Amino acid sequence: MDYHQKIELYFELKGTPDSSRESYRRRMKAFVSFMEKQNKRLSDTTDEDIQQYILFLKQVKGLTPGTINNYISSIKFFYTYVLEKEWNPNKLPRMKRIKKFPVVPPREDVLRLLNSCRNIKHKAIFYLIYSSGLRVSEVAQLKIKDICSKSMSIRVDDAKHNTNRYTILSESALIVLREYFKASFKGRPFKPDDWLFPSSKNSSGHIHIKTIKNTIIKQRDKIELDTTISSHTLRHCFSTHSLEDGVDPVYIQQMLGHKNLNTTLGYLHMTSKSLMGVKSPLDNLGEDRR
Repeated sequence: MDYHQKIELYFELKGTPDSSRESYRRRMKAFVSFMEKQNKRLSDTTDEDIQQYILFLKQVKGLTPGTINNYISSIKFFYTYVLEKEWNPNKLPRMKRIKKFPVVPPREDVLRLLNSCRNIKHKAIFYLIYSSGLRVSEVAQLKIKDICSKSMSIRVDDAKHNTNRYTILSESALIVLREYFKASFKGRPFKPDDWLFPSSKNSSGHIHIKTIKNTIIKQRDKIELDTTISSHTLRHCFSTHSLEDGVDPVYIQQMLGHKNLNTTLGYLHMTSKSLMGVKSPLDNLGEDRR
C-alpha cells in the first residue's frame, strides 16, 4: 500500500470532512515536493528536514504563523501516521500567533457586496453565508433537502469538528434562493439529495470552494471595498451584527457551530459599541451637566 492509499484509508475510517481532506492533501503534497527537490527519500525524513521546511515557509514563502501551523499539522500527520515516526514537539514547535481581529465592514458595505452581484447563483451563495453564518465549505456542500422554508432553518451536515447543526434561514435570503432555484432547476428533474449549488464543470459535484472565494474577491475589488474583505468576512459579519442586534451569544454559538462560547464572545471586540447602547463615561458626564 503506497502512502496515498494509506492516507485515504485513514480519512475514510475517521470520516474526515472533504474540506479537511483537501487541505491536508494539498499541504502534504507541498512537503513531498519540497523533499523531492532536496533529493531526499520520504522514508528518510528527519526532524531537521521538517525544520528546514518550516523555515522555508516562513522566510521564503512569507506565510503567517497561523498558516504555517496548519502546514505543521499536516506534516505531523504524515510523519507519525504514514512514516510511523515519533514527533518531537521540542524540536518541532508550533509558531506563536499574534491574534488579529478580522475586519468587519459597515453594514452598508455588506449590503453593497450582496446586491452588486448580478449572477443569481453567486448572489444566493453570498446571501446564505452572511444571513446564516455559514462557512464557505458549508454553503458549497448544501443539498436541496437542507433548506427548510417551513421552519426557516438550514441543516449543516458534516461541518467542522465532525458536527451537525441547524442555523437560521433569512426571509430575504429565501427570496433570492427561490429566484435562483427557479432559474437553475426549473424544467429538469432533481432529487432532495442533489447539490443546491452544483459544479458547472463536474456534473456530480458541488461548486468548488475556491470558486466562491475568488468570486467574492472579484466582486469586492469591482466595487472597491476594503481589500482585506474575504469570503469568511461575511461569517464574521453575521456574528458581529447579531451581537449588535442583541441576539444571545449562546444562540449565535449554536448557529455558528463553535465548540467554545469564548470563541463567539471574541466577536464582542469587533462590535460597534454605539449600536449596543454603550456610551463613553465622558458623554454621560456631559449629560449630568445639562
